[in-house]
Order: sequence, then structure tokens, then C-alpha cells
Amino acid sequence: MSAEPTPSPAPALPPEVTARWQARFRAPRISLPEWAEDAPHRNVYASDVSGVVEQYAWDRETDTHRQVTDRPNGTLAATLSPDGETIWWFADTDGDEFGVWRTQPFAGGRDQVAVPEVGPAYPAGLEIGHRVVAIGRSTDDGSELWIAGTDRTPEIFYTSPDTAGVEALSRDDSLLVYSHSEHGDPRYPALRVLRTGDLSVVADKWDGEGRGLHALAFSPVVGDQRLLVGHERRGREELLLWDVAADTETELVLDLPGDVTAGWYPDGSALLVGHDHAARSELYRYDLAAGTLEQLETPRGVVRGATARPDGTVELAWSSAELPPVIRRADGPVVLAAPGEEPPAAYPVEDRWVPGPGGDVHALVVRPAGPAPYATAFLVHGGPEALDDDSYRARRAAYVDAGYAVVHVNYRGSTGYGSQWRDALTGRPGLTELEDVGAVYDALVAEGFVDPARTILSGGSWGGFLTLLGLGTQPERWAAGIAEVPVADYLAAYEDEMEGLRAYDRALFGGSPDDVHDRYVRSSPITYVDAVATPVLVVAGANDPRCPIRQIDNYLAELDRLGKPHEVYRFDAGHGSLVIEETIRQVEAALSFAVRHVTP
Repeated sequence: MSAEPTPSPAPALPPEVTARWQARFRAPRISLPEWAEDAPHRNVYASDVSGVVEQYAWDRETDTHRQVTDRPNGTLAATLSPDGETIWWFADTDGDEFGVWRTQPFAGGRDQVAVPEVGPAYPAGLEIGHRVVAIGRSTDDGSELWIAGTDRTPEIFYTSPDTAGVEALSRDDSLLVYSHSEHGDPRYPALRVLRTGDLSVVADKWDGEGRGLHALAFSPVVGDQRLLVGHERRGREELLLWDVAADTETELVLDLPGDVTAGWYPDGSALLVGHDHAARSELYRYDLAAGTLEQLETPRGVVRGATARPDGTVELAWSSAELPPVIRRADGPVVLAAPGEEPPAAYPVEDRWVPGPGGDVHALVVRPAGPAPYATAFLVHGGPEALDDDSYRARRAAYVDAGYAVVHVNYRGSTGYGSQWRDALTGRPGLTELEDVGAVYDALVAEGFVDPARTILSGGSWGGFLTLLGLGTQPERWAAGIAEVPVADYLAAYEDEMEGLRAYDRALFGGSPDDVHDRYVRSSPITYVDAVATPVLVVAGANDPRCPIRQIDNYLAELDRLGKPHEVYRFDAGHGSLVIEETIRQVEAALSFAVRHVTP
């Protein structure tokens, strides 16, 4: 806790409760291993087994594991060259997301800057071929895309003041795809294909306003230049195959109600399709020649990632609200397990569909022990283009351990419910989402689930923004608020945040603060700070490039000036922490604050 202001002593949770929720955070986790195209026995994965999220190499032939990175604030991103000889990892400074790509031999050795000519920046895509490498970078000046290789001098092939990124490289290194927003809206990117030899344009594809395109991957077969693309022409995420050389396409119309994405089977004969609907996910194999769709049997829950291996097996990262994450094959066997004991089981979620001003709102609720109505924590997700789902969440379970019911609201702006739902907050962000949170709140109070006198509003990032905005615009609903790494003063946040987020804000609000000043003021938590009627805890990262510290300090200064009860927890990292003990300290501060102000 910071020294300003000093919190009063907290009623302690029972030791067994504290031990249980902390055990969920401390239990080591492992990400889905990524394998090298030409050496599938060579893998790289992320794990927090050391207490910090770092990158690890795994040789399946010898079943040996080696820690690749070791940095005080962790390392989030790494990938492999196609031959498996080289690991690329992104080196930022103290969690600020600004840095360079470095390389290390798979077998171990000295790190070096991958392409020295490409200076530090925010990452905007990376594609590694056999002879060609493409690197995207973003700064306050816009986007810059580079190409380098074994027989060419690194050079910039695209610059723009708008958002752009490297997307896909063909198996034979001859074609490169990048996304751009030359039409003016980075939320709905267009695609352009270049020949890597002379950087000439092969083809362009844009679906028009409000319809984004995403290059998923080229065919893994050398000589097959079909590109798998995600589109949203019918109001949800779907698939098409684009033969970029012939500039012809085939839409893959699948009889599935939700959003779909996909990757290739290594022989190019089929697609591994991920289907997300109503906060849960499924996997399918789509045979391209026969046009048939076969479901892969996985337990009810959420698949965080999946890959089809050269031997035809499918590996995936799976969890449910009750059961912790596991790396397993679709047919059951565990592929890779972290050392040590598994974390304790958690709690099942229940579905609620509530009528809202923009349509039915999907919510997930968790019951603690005892009868309703419950003291309740509304934990709202960030993004906003994200969702809460039926996956294992240590933070959610910690609140239930402490005696609170938990409510998640997949408000307008959330993904997984179609393009119209995702885009409904355009022009009025924050206030739109809170209308849906309010509708769920009212319905659960009427149901007798929520005790309206004992409610907490909490979230991180965009969820932190909604928390502060909700405390100011719905003060009658909330007994306390916990805002982690939030947007608190939108005008100041726009000035200080990374350029990619400024571009996103311009699209979301309909212009910059110079263009639509009143919209930013209307959606800014600091506008309503004088109406805040309950205690608030603010958690802030000193090096946060997404929700910068100055705009949070502006909000805190207003709370001080108005004499509003508040506490502050500051940590020396960016938009969150990859250090497990630091995360535990943050959750401990949040639970302590909650218990002192809202009796569970």
C-alpha cells in the first residue's frame, strides 16, 4: 500500500481461506507450447514456475526443458524460427511494452538484438521465414513495417501515421501480408499482400466500413498460396480462403451460431476450427475436400489455444470455472504439466440472460456458501473487446473464498456476441456498457440474489475505467469500488497513451479530443468525481503505457481535493504484473479493502 492515505487495519480472513486463494495464484501454469514448423520436436512455452512469467524451451525428443529468459518483471512473448534453431523473444523495460526483439539459440547461448536496425518500439507483428523476417513496430509517430533476411539489408517497406501490422508470411517466403487502416478505422483493418522479392503489391482486400479482415495463416504446404482469413460480413467472425495469386476467394459457411477462428492442419487438408459462443468454446475439424465438420470432444469450458500437430493429434489449453488449466490432447492425455501440486478447484458459474436497453445481456454469476441475498462483487472485464467466460479465474475464486458472490457482465462492447453487440458502444463508450451492468444489477436485486446495500464494482484496465465511471454515474448502486490500472481522466490519458490506443480511441469516439471534445468529457470518470459517494481503491502501474500514471494521479488529486475516502496501491511495472507475488499483493490489497468496506 502507498503511504497516502494509510488504510485502517483489515479484519483478517481465516488463514485457511487466505491459503486457498493464494495457492491458486502460486500454482505454476504453462501456456500451450508452440512448435517449429520444420522441427516440431522443438517447442517454446511460457510458464510462471519460477514465480515470474518467463519463456522456456522444450525438446520433446529428449524431454528436456530450459529456461530461456530471466528478467525481474518477466517476459510475455516468444516464438521460434521455422527450423527450430532460434528463439525470438520481446524485451521491454519494466513491463512498459516498449522494446526490441532479441534472439537466443534453441540450445542456449548468448542473447542478441535480432535486427539492430529496427529500433525500440511497441510490437506490431512478427513473421519469421526461412530467409525472410518481417517486423512491425509502433511509436508515437505511427506504424513502421520492416523486412530483413539472410541475403538482404533490412529496410522499411511501409510507414503510416495510422495503425498497421505484420500478419502472415507464405511457407515459401514469397508473399507477405500486412494489415492497415488507410481507410481511417483501425478496428476494421484491411489487408495487402506483397511479393517479398521486389515488394510489389500482389493484391488488396477490404470489406468496407465496419467490417474487419484478419489474416490467420497461409497454407502450410509449399507452393499453396491460399490464405486463411477471418471476416465479419454477416455480423460475426467467420472464415474464408483467399487465393491471393489468383485473387479469388471461397467463403467457408459453417453451421455454428457463434464466432469462429481457425488454423491449418500441417498437411493442408483440413482446418482446426475454434468456435466461441455464450462464454464457452468448442473445437472442430473441417475437411476442406469433403466440406465436412467434425466436432472434437472436449469437456465443457474454454479452450485458450489449440494446435494440430504433424502426427494429426490436436493439443489444446483448456480450463473451466471449476477446474484449473491443463495442456492436453483433444482425445484426453495430458501433454505437459507444471511441476508441483495443482491449484485448488474453484466454483461453477451460472448463466443469466437479462433484458437490456440494447438487447439481452449475458451474465455469469457465482454463489458463495450460505443463503441469498449476497454481498456481491461485480467484476467487469477489460478490453472492451473481450469477455468473461467459463474459464478458471483465480481472482474470481478469491472473492468467492472471501464470502462474496461474483457477477460478470458481458456488456455491449464484448466479443463473442456478434459484430453489432461489439460495436454498440461507438460514440458513447463507458456509459453504454454501464447501462448493461445496471440492467443486470437491477435484475439480480429483483431476483433476490444481490444485496443492494453490499455491492462492489471492480475491474482492471477498461474494467477499471468502467469502475470509476460507474462510481460517479451510478453512485446509488455501489458500496465500494476497486479500479485497477484504469482510465481515470480520458483527456489526459489520450495525450499520454501509446499511439495505437489513440487511433483506437479516435475510431471509438468518432474523432480526437480536438474533434469531439464533449464526447471525451462525457465518458471521462473525472467528470463525475464529485458524485462519488463510496470508498474507492485505485491500483496503478508506474510504467503503464495503456493507462498512464499521470491521468490516474489527476483523478486521485480530485479525490483528495474533495475529501473523498480512497486508497492507492502503486507498483513498479506496467499494465499489470508478470510477477506472481506482486499479483498476490494486489489481490490482497483489493480483498482487504473489500472486507473493510463491504461485509461479506
